[in-house]
Amino acid sequence: MNFLTIGHRGVMGVAPENTLRSFVAAEQAGLDVIELDLHLSKDGALVVLHDTEVDRTTDGTGPVAEKTLAELRALDAGQGERIPVFKEVLDAVDAPLQAEIKDVAAARALAEVMRERDLVERIEVSSFHDEAIAEIARLLPGVRTALIGSRYGTDIVERAVEAGAATVCLNIRRLTLEVVEHAREAGLRIIGWVVNTQEHLRLVRALELDGATTDYPEIKRTGRFTA
Repeated sequence: MNFLTIGHRGVMGVAPENTLRSFVAAEQAGLDVIELDLHLSKDGALVVLHDTEVDRTTDGTGPVAEKTLAELRALDAGQGERIPVFKEVLDAVDAPLQAEIKDVAAARALAEVMRERDLVERIEVSSFHDEAIAEIARLLPGVRTALIGSRYGTDIVERAVEAGAATVCLNIRRLTLEVVEHAREAGLRIIGWVVNTQEHLRLVRALELDGATTDYPEIKRTGRFTA
């Protein structure tokens, strides 16, 4: 199986995260997959943003869910970029996507777009929330899903299996050989995040993970030669 390099919110180490500029840069750098985050606006638009509030990544303040799409689009998301809607990303890049959803409502909105545009093959859906993964799997039979773990133990494997996920995306700083072996026994694919240093990349390769999520495009080049 080929080792996958996944661009974290595009290439957020060199461009404003979760913007079209960042996604295009990730694709141009040759990253295999582009990861992004989805939220619903007040009026139900599927927008690309990581946090529940706009404060950290834009010049605005307040919760995403309390702003209309027009209000969100008026914000500067860095270097003059605007918060994109999901369909704009689909049109801006051709790369496979890993779309992270935060709740069941976002799962339903994403399922609608994926069904409408026949995206089951192109998009893997990820979440920290088991119920969101289970919901999109219910709505879209055959969809590929991934359960994300930040603070976790071997129980992440049972949770992933129960939710129907084929992949676990795991915080590299907490990853152990025990977790890796347990995941392999369950037939799960394993992605490590966030892999931004040669030390972390060596660990990913030593543990024979299936891929790495990174903020920097250089990982794509060096990943091929790191044993």
